[in-house]
Amino acid sequence: MDNSWTQDNLESLQSHILSEEQKHPGATGEFTWIVSAISLATKAIGNKVRCARIQDVIGDVGSINVQGESQQKLDIIANTIIMHCLGNRDNVGVLASEENETPVLLRSRAEGGRYAVLFDPLDGSSNLDVSVGVGTIFSVLRLEDGGSREEAILQPGFKQVAAGYVLYGSSTVLVLTTGNGVDMFVLDQAIGSFVLVSKKLKIPSGNKTYSTNEAYTEKYSEEIRNYLSWAHKNGYSSRYIGSMVADVHRVLLKGGVFLYPTTTDNPEGKLRLMYEANPMAMIIEQAGGKGVCCGERILDVVPSGLHQRTSVILGSTDQVDAILEHTK
Repeated sequence: MDNSWTQDNLESLQSHILSEEQKHPGATGEFTWIVSAISLATKAIGNKVRCARIQDVIGDVGSINVQGESQQKLDIIANTIIMHCLGNRDNVGVLASEENETPVLLRSRAEGGRYAVLFDPLDGSSNLDVSVGVGTIFSVLRLEDGGSREEAILQPGFKQVAAGYVLYGSSTVLVLTTGNGVDMFVLDQAIGSFVLVSKKLKIPSGNKTYSTNEAYTEKYSEEIRNYLSWAHKNGYSSRYIGSMVADVHRVLLKGGVFLYPTTTDNPEGKLRLMYEANPMAMIIEQAGGKGVCCGERILDVVPSGLHQRTSVILGSTDQVDAILEHTK
């Protein structure tokens, strides 16, 4: 299949979602409104990222978020933009951000709030001052009846309606899955629209590349250290950017594996299950890859808290299996 983009086969994100919805009897078009809001928000964030140095929005603000991390100026700006854009969509009932301690209840199911959107507004924001690619990660769930607003969204990852991320790098790239493969869009600045550039992405196998912060090697488990030692002896290359969105994007397109295992400092893992691991695992699985944590499929983990942390191993099936062979 020729997935190359030309002016003759131009298809916007919105028109693509609408055409996909028409393939499903009973589709209401509600999801299109959510994607449209995410598109608008990430265009605004992307513009802020490009002008960060000029507009003096680089650096921390002296406050700590619920994760115990220093908040960057753009963390707060990105969070506010997404909250505003998605908050105006009548079918969004709950918004949950990595930056906020509790989810925001916008409207009940009786009032039309059928969906919850969870997001990491600006992953890798500490890299902004050195112009490293950063991103936004999002997950969409159908709200379940009963319980508190937090209980309504504490669902395992396999229940996600959609997941995606936007990478703000040399170009602004939006990667999306609605459970029927993975599609990639790039923001065409000339027309102000995300346009489809690749359909049904498949993660390549056979790429002997891993992505991890090897500065933590001494804090990794013996099994992970054994894997790294084996990889060094078997011609593997290391590619680590330090921004999850950028690292996973490379793995999605080129193959290999991204791993952020447990450490002695973080025995439960460092990354957030609901905001990072689940959406990225859904994307990788839909592209034919694999996502595990502590030997278990990430998408099968039943969350116990909104900000629950986890270890993460994501990538092409052959490379994830190579790690699992060393961690049995």
